[in-house]
Amino acid sequence: MNTKTAKKPVAVAGPSPTQVLSEFLASIRYEDLPESVVSRTEDLFLDWLASALAGKGSRPVRVLEQFAARMGPAEGACEILTSRARTSPFFAALVNGGASHVVEQDDLHNSSVLHPGTVVFPAVLAAAQENGVSGKELVVATVAGYEAAIRVGEFLGRSHYKVFHTTGTAGKLGAAAGVARLLKLDAGRLQHALGSAGTMAAGLWEFLRDAADSKQLHTAKAAADGLMAAYLARDGFTGARRILEGEQGMAAGMSDDADPTRLTDGLGSRWALAETSFKFHASCRHTHPAADALLELMRLHHLKADEVAGVTAYVHQGALDVLGPVTDPQTIHQSKFSMGFVLAQVAVNGRAGLADFTEQSLRDPRMRSFHDKVKMVLDPEIDRAYPKRWMGRVAVKTRDGKSVEHKIVSPRGDPDNTLSRAELEDKALRLAAYAGGATGAELKKVIARIWRLREARDVRNFLGAQGVAGEIDDPMAD
Repeated sequence: MNTKTAKKPVAVAGPSPTQVLSEFLASIRYEDLPESVVSRTEDLFLDWLASALAGKGSRPVRVLEQFAARMGPAEGACEILTSRARTSPFFAALVNGGASHVVEQDDLHNSSVLHPGTVVFPAVLAAAQENGVSGKELVVATVAGYEAAIRVGEFLGRSHYKVFHTTGTAGKLGAAAGVARLLKLDAGRLQHALGSAGTMAAGLWEFLRDAADSKQLHTAKAAADGLMAAYLARDGFTGARRILEGEQGMAAGMSDDADPTRLTDGLGSRWALAETSFKFHASCRHTHPAADALLELMRLHHLKADEVAGVTAYVHQGALDVLGPVTDPQTIHQSKFSMGFVLAQVAVNGRAGLADFTEQSLRDPRMRSFHDKVKMVLDPEIDRAYPKRWMGRVAVKTRDGKSVEHKIVSPRGDPDNTLSRAELEDKALRLAAYAGGATGAELKKVIARIWRLREARDVRNFLGAQGVAGEIDDPMAD
């Protein structure tokens, strides 16, 4: 976006939206949270932890692990989930944040267009492990982090997302808020943490054109820098108090359509964490509505991939902005941002799962042929509904001259089309097994522990250094 044309922030009488939001975040108590929010937090935690394990061994994660080993301490209270090494909170958040965004299976919040789990959980878990806090305290900190990240993402608006990866920008403030709440900072210091996080916020979409590793850097740095901002604020470091809506704040430099009301609307009654979606397909979320629509269309009309002559995916503008640059995917990760390649997966394999995106499939002539039959077209109705609702519509022309189409309103994994705990367990086991991040026996112990997260005395030692999952806490023990 051209910052010279950005709308000047409007002065607001009384407390600033950043102050109001900070006061709310600092005041959240476990007793305030509905049961649905607590259980959803446990669901999201499992989904995030398993996504991190699936990043094990990937080149970006190996580089981050090497960096942490070189720059960080050799020992510490905090787990690097992929390597099972121990380190400081900063480096644990850094590596776990990057690892959990590799396979594109971590959660997404629709209206903020943001992946909150991959930045909030690495930061709050690292701080929680260092400070020995309870499961309930981890839940509260997570809720605060999700509230901050999601509301800031909504505040920055659609114009922000056109250039900036909102998970790397707004997510940094979410990580800061979550750790600040875990450290029990008062509203003033929490506001300083947001100020420091906001001035470090970054993440540009240009990497998609080069198939670069920047997306993992965005989440790694958002988690680690957010954690750093909170720890600095605890010790008296100050940050801009109006980092969001100030004349030279984030909205002024990063948005044309910022809406300050999104920061405070429904505080304490609307819990943004409960609106977060799980990812069913192992690809960019912008591909999911069309993928679900094509799967259902092919099922209803008994079509096979080689019977399809052409596919038109009707999409929102955000999908064109993110997926449009990927016209000839050259890497596995880049292929997950190709509408043509993802629709080829669901047409040929009947799914777009974790194990389907391989070097072999990337070069498969059948996949490439179907990829070339797909085009994206902006749909005004779908675009008006976005980002609150991610609708999908596909039209297919068959080789024998027929034309059929199908539309879906809620992709699989959305709150109104969600995954059950049994499905989340199955997904987590597949994620853990994908790169050998954990054995099935280990993951089953982790699952049992997470389903009792609210009862845990502490959240240390999820995975032991020798490949033994941490013991499940007994809340009744002396």
